[in-house]
Amino acid sequence: MKKLLTLFFAAAVIAGCNQKKEPVLTASGLNPDDFIGTYNDAPTALYTLTNEAGMEVCITNFGGRIVSIMVPDKDGKMQDVVLGFDKITDYFPENNASDFGAAIGRYANRINQGKITIDGTEYQLPQNNFQHCLHGGPTGWQYQVYECVEADASHVKLLRVSPDGDNKFPGEVKAYVTYTLTADNKIEIAYEATTDAPTVINMTNHSYFNLSGDPAGHSIVDDILYVNASNYTPVDNTYMTTGEIAPVAETPFDFTTAHLISDGITADNEQVRNGNGYDHNWVLDTAGDLSQVAVELYCPASGIDLKVYTDEPGIQVYSGNFLNGTVTGKKGVVYNQRHAICLETQHYPDSPNKADWPSVILRPGETYHSHCVFAFSVK
Repeated sequence: MKKLLTLFFAAAVIAGCNQKKEPVLTASGLNPDDFIGTYNDAPTALYTLTNEAGMEVCITNFGGRIVSIMVPDKDGKMQDVVLGFDKITDYFPENNASDFGAAIGRYANRINQGKITIDGTEYQLPQNNFQHCLHGGPTGWQYQVYECVEADASHVKLLRVSPDGDNKFPGEVKAYVTYTLTADNKIEIAYEATTDAPTVINMTNHSYFNLSGDPAGHSIVDDILYVNASNYTPVDNTYMTTGEIAPVAETPFDFTTAHLISDGITADNEQVRNGNGYDHNWVLDTAGDLSQVAVELYCPASGIDLKVYTDEPGIQVYSGNFLNGTVTGKKGVVYNQRHAICLETQHYPDSPNKADWPSVILRPGETYHSHCVFAFSVK
C-alpha cells in the first residue's frame, strides 16, 4: 500500500510539472514573457507601473519605450491609449523600424544635412532622412537597450551609456530616463545626461496617442487640440526648419483656442503641404514653466483628456501622417494614417545650426535636465 501511495504521489508531481502555467497578463493584455529577450547581447524586459486609481503603464528597456497606457474613459472602462507591439521582437528595427513610445536620443528630431560644429570642429552625422540626421541616426537610442537601474510599482529608471562616436556624435554620454506614475494619473518623465566631451543633446518621448482606445476605428482628426504657442518654426519640403519663427495667427497652426484637428490639417497651405499635415515644432509660450499647460488633447469619443507639461521651449506635434496601413500593432490592429498623434517636448529641430535659438550644447561638468508630464483625466 505504501509503495502504491509513493507511486501515486510521484505521478502527481510529474503531472504537475508537466502542466503548463498560464501567463499573468498585464491589464493591457501584454504577456511580460514576450518581452524577455536580448538585443546586441543586452537583456530586454517589460516593467509595469500601477497606481491605486487603476491606471497602468507598461515600459520596455528596449529603446526606453512606453508600450501601453491604460486609463479610464468617461464610462469608467479602461482604454489603452498608445500604439505599440505585443512582443519585443516586433520592436527590433529589422522587423519594424518604428519610434513607437521611444525615449529618443542623442538628438531628437532633425539636424540639417547631418552636420554640426562644436568649438570650431565639424562633425558629419548619418543622413537617414531626406539627407538629414533624424532622431540620432539609423541606430539611435530608440534601437538600443537601456539598462534598468531602478524599478518598482511606481517608477522605472533607465540608463543609456552612449559611447564617443555613437552615430558619429562626439563624447561619451551617460543618459537617464525615469518614468514615474503618480497617484493622480500623471506620467512624469525626467531626463538627465552628462558627457566627457562637448556634444549636443535633445531627448524626448515618441509615444503615439489615440485617446479613443480604438486605433483601428478612430482618427485623431476628430479630436480637439490646444497648443499654448503664438509661434512655430516653418519647414521646407524636406521637413527641415528654415530658421524662421513665424506667428500662428491666421494660419492652420493656430491652436491657441482649442479646436478640431480636422479644421486645418488638409488646408490649402504651403506649410501643411510641406509637413504632409502637421509635423512641426511649436514655440511654446510657457517659458519653461512646468505649471502651465503646453498642450491639451481631448477625445470626445472617449472623454479622455491629456494635458502635457514641459520645461522645454518647444513641442513637435506630429499627426501620424506616415502611418499607412503597413504596420500591424497590438491585438492585430492595423495602424492607418492619422490614427495617432505624437506630442514630443523638445528643443527646436536643427538648433545646433541656428545660433540664435536655445542652445543644445552639453559640456563636461554640466548636467542636462528635461522634464515632461503627461496628465490624464476625464471630461
